[in-house]
Amino acid sequence: MGVLEDKDRARTFYKYLSKVYDRINPFIWNEEMRDEAIGMLDLGPDDHVLDVGCGTGFATEGLLEETEHVHGLDQSAHQLDRAVRKFGRRGPVRFYRGDAERLPFQDDSFDVVWSSGSIEYWPNPVDALEECRRVVRPGGQVLIVGPDYPKQTIFQKLADAIMLFYDEEEADRMFREAGFREFEHRILQRRPGSPRAITTVARVPEE
Repeated sequence: MGVLEDKDRARTFYKYLSKVYDRINPFIWNEEMRDEAIGMLDLGPDDHVLDVGCGTGFATEGLLEETEHVHGLDQSAHQLDRAVRKFGRRGPVRFYRGDAERLPFQDDSFDVVWSSGSIEYWPNPVDALEECRRVVRPGGQVLIVGPDYPKQTIFQKLADAIMLFYDEEEADRMFREAGFREFEHRILQRRPGSPRAITTVARVPEE
């Protein structure tokens, strides 16, 4: 387990990162990548979407272009504070402080669960994926974006020491263990040589 796959360390990390997050993030995960991932969803204007690990609301902004029914959840009070300031306390998004492994919502609450840049900090990613599946209605979708496992050995050792990086084979295992049977992966990248994001869309079957 990497040093940031610990909730207390992750909260401390984001306490300081939140101050510069919106300036750093576009070098790794930009609007074009975000919008391409949104395009992988069957998202309609009446759909209710949960943004797990919403951070300062970068993905939330893109999701709001598709539907007005967006909810954001994050474990970091500092990240949420910046998101609330961005959208307003009485704005279009309802924010919650909570844990991806224990989502504070009833079964079948959302049409889509989205999570970008969060799974790498989950100590038990399969548990969190099970929670995402639980709160999605039958026929709904779960989209997860995480860091693709590096190809070079030296970067693999660094990645393993910091947080969760994973490849398509590992994604297959996690999603299957979480109960998903229908899913697809796509690799997104800002430019050649930049960090790669593995994006998975899974569908919850109709009852």
